[in-house]
Amino acid sequence: MQRGRTTVLMIALAALAGAGVGCSDKPHGYGRQRPPIDQLDGRDRGLQSKDVVSASDLMAQSLLADPRLNGSKEQWVMVVDRVDMKAVDARGDLDVFLRRLKVNLDRYGKGRVTFVENRDKLRELQSRELDHERDDFGQGSGPRPPAGRLQPDYGLYCRVSDLPNRGTSYYFFEFTVTDLRSGVQPWTDAYEVRVAR
Repeated sequence: MQRGRTTVLMIALAALAGAGVGCSDKPHGYGRQRPPIDQLDGRDRGLQSKDVVSASDLMAQSLLADPRLNGSKEQWVMVVDRVDMKAVDARGDLDVFLRRLKVNLDRYGKGRVTFVENRDKLRELQSRELDHERDDFGQGSGPRPPAGRLQPDYGLYCRVSDLPNRGTSYYFFEFTVTDLRSGVQPWTDAYEVRVAR
């Protein structure tokens, strides 16, 4: 009796599947509109989101595994600079590579790295948001400087070079941490990719 019910249930499920009811391996509308960021999209050329994800994930793992960072008794206080563009064939704002790397380091660093705001961006924010002191004539004299601003010990930046050819371009992303006082580079690593033009 139990075997008969199982057989009937299996036939009913097969009929529903054949009629288009139930699960399908075809992507639904949302999947087509929001393809995964860690996969290449055949409609696109050049650098893609997969490169940003891959590079920032690899660089975060490399830096967080570095024995100099792990052996340090103090947190590394770091400022994120920018991408130094040496590439002639790159399109778009490649600072996205550094921004995602910063987020990964902050997310997975477990207190090993403290980030401070870039000096120019901090001054811009202060000029908009801090109350201004008034001079004898009632004029603003600028924002009050923050007391004891934490100074960065390290700077994180990226240099991008490329080698364009007829059908492809080769990109070399060199990520570097520099000791701002001594100029020593305690960590550097690279992400390389060749893409269709």
